[in-house]
Amino acid sequence: MEFITNHILSWILFFPVLGVVALSLVPARAEKSLRLTALAASLVPFALTVYLWIAYQAVPDPSGFAFQEQMEWFPAIHSSYHVGVDGISIVLLLLTTLLTPLSLLASRSIHHHLKAYLILFMLLETGMLGVFVALDLLIFFVFWEIGLIPMYFLINQWGGENRNYASLKFILFTMGGSLGLLLAIQMIGAVSGTFDLVTLFKTWPAIQEASLFGLPTQTVKTIAFWAFVVAFAIKVPVWPVHTWLPDAHTEAPTAGSMILAGVLLKLGAYGFLRLVLPLFPAESRQFAVWLAVLAAASIIFGAFAASGQKDFKRLVAYSSINHMGFVILGIAAAAWAGGSTDAAVRQSGVIAAGGAVLQMFTHGLSAAGMFFLVGVIYDQAHTRLLDRFGGLYAILPVYGSILIFTSMASLGLPGLGGFVSEFMVVRGAWPVFTWITAVSMLGLLFTGVYVLKALKLVLQGPLNTDWKGHLKDITPGEIVVIAPLMILTFLIGVWPSWIMQIINQTIMTWF
Repeated sequence: MEFITNHILSWILFFPVLGVVALSLVPARAEKSLRLTALAASLVPFALTVYLWIAYQAVPDPSGFAFQEQMEWFPAIHSSYHVGVDGISIVLLLLTTLLTPLSLLASRSIHHHLKAYLILFMLLETGMLGVFVALDLLIFFVFWEIGLIPMYFLINQWGGENRNYASLKFILFTMGGSLGLLLAIQMIGAVSGTFDLVTLFKTWPAIQEASLFGLPTQTVKTIAFWAFVVAFAIKVPVWPVHTWLPDAHTEAPTAGSMILAGVLLKLGAYGFLRLVLPLFPAESRQFAVWLAVLAAASIIFGAFAASGQKDFKRLVAYSSINHMGFVILGIAAAAWAGGSTDAAVRQSGVIAAGGAVLQMFTHGLSAAGMFFLVGVIYDQAHTRLLDRFGGLYAILPVYGSILIFTSMASLGLPGLGGFVSEFMVVRGAWPVFTWITAVSMLGLLFTGVYVLKALKLVLQGPLNTDWKGHLKDITPGEIVVIAPLMILTFLIGVWPSWIMQIINQTIMTWF
């Protein structure tokens, strides 16, 4: 037991790989055994993460990271296998290990090449978890790339009619950003002599007397800063580099959309919080206003675009751009407040940053739930066009009630998690970027428009008799998938302190 406790992050990180090994030994025709093996391999990291959450507490280590593990990996270039968690990464670790088994349970309609599908999902989980626990820049990049390739194949092989176009667009956008990310990481390693983040957090911002290929240090920092910003902005995605997301969501299988919206988008926002703000505090503050402007554009245009959609899944996809805009607005406010000498402004930065992290978690719950519910009705109706439905609440009362609850969570109804996180972002950003925050409220208004539009067209009005006798209400197995998301959404809405005290342990050390 002590061995597991001392290496708990490695167990969480690599247990899905053990699941891949187990899956490779199961015959491809044994569908039930394949599903049970994959589910077990995803539930173990979740159980270990729950244990980690209970055991986690602020540590006296100046780095602020707990459960650290470090061993030599590439000593010639001073890169090591170094992992650890703080109040931000542990929250996203919990989100990832929760959504992965739920996504596997939502994959019941997948029968074609099921073994390969499940193996890709296991590898995808390891890639996502690795990004959140990595404390070495090269290790961070390795896991960043591991998270891209499985999603490409999940869309390309199990997606909709336009899956080839959507998967190619996804990989071109994200790999394009990754090239700049790798360049920046190599430049930082060459100048500083290390890739270790705990060391870099202390030394990199202060490095002045160094050069690379004749370039002064400030030029190197500027290039690295913008390479990081572009890579992470594409991943979030921030307007105007968002166009890959609606296509990827629309064509991805239901479980792929759940994990893409629930976790993969968070990798970009996490990159801003973990790397950009602490490594480039001066540059982050200098360009924070422009980041806030792009965040407001994402909020507004995402809501406008969602309001105009006729495809239910595409509507939910654009809503993710809208909601992730609030995450970026909170990050921008924190970037500006971090360099302020005004105590009130710095306190606003604490609130905004905490709200951004919480928004990542609550959006992961609500977006995964919405994509799952769209998939539930699509599996029976074989259409996602909103105007093809109508009055379905009369024949699908349980499904309709769950859809209303999840939609209200996405809307930000008081009493549910989305309200708490968005309120914190707006409260924190208001004193810092008053006019930008005020303008972004247009997007909040149109969030109500597209959510109510979807509910009206799907559930309300006269019943479309074409569906009478053809659609069945949500099954107990499907309720098992959505229930944990609903419970956590409600729990955060009425008692957010259970998660905010973990987040604030880290956020407070920044200001």
